[in-house]
Amino acid sequence: QVQLVESGGGLVQAGDPLKLSCTASGRTFSSLAMGWFRQAPGKEREFLGGDNRGGGSTYYADSVKGRFAISRDSAKNTVYLHMGYLKPEDTAVYYCAASRCVGLCTGYEYWGQGTQVTVSS
Repeated sequence: QVQLVESGGGLVQAGDPLKLSCTASGRTFSSLAMGWFRQAPGKEREFLGGDNRGGGSTYYADSVKGRFAISRDSAKNTVYLHMGYLKPEDTAVYYCAASRCVGLCTGYEYWGQGTQVTVSS
């Protein structure tokens, strides 16, 4: 079993950056592929981006490509979502997820509890 704990959410101004963290436990971090999602009120969950096992490659949804970036610190078992130039429409609950998949993940087995990001105009 894998436990994921997100942190770093909060209220920010439009145009500000924000970094979210997700710390994993319960399984060797290098054996996990990590992903980030968000869900705004009244909307479906949206995939933002992910990496492969070990974090050697990253990929992003077109909606955030160039503005969001994923990195990981293996020593801390933590993956980060770096968000730049936030917009009010980025307001959502942000979730990290983990999978034992190899390559591009089509699903994630483990989920964090989510962290709220609110962007004011």
